[in-house]
Amino acid sequence: MRRLALTALLACAASPAAAAFPCDELWGERNAIYKDAGYCFRTERAIRAFGNAGCKYDDLADVPLSARQRATVADIVRQERENGCAR
Repeated sequence: MRRLALTALLACAASPAAAAFPCDELWGERNAIYKDAGYCFRTERAIRAFGNAGCKYDDLADVPLSARQRATVADIVRQERENGCAR
């Protein structure tokens, strides 16, 4: 279901201004997965959005994600790349 919503958002991005919205949504979806898994964010933007309370992992490679979560993150990253989102 989430994947369909993300795909629909990308399909609606017809203008450069509209493209920022899907990028923000994709960024939020991707980082919410990392937050739930205990990642300690480094960027100001992510810390403001998610905080670091209760974080456990400083390195993304150490974050314990399920196969499904890794596949979701990979799909989001692909969509960010296709949409020209800055990462």
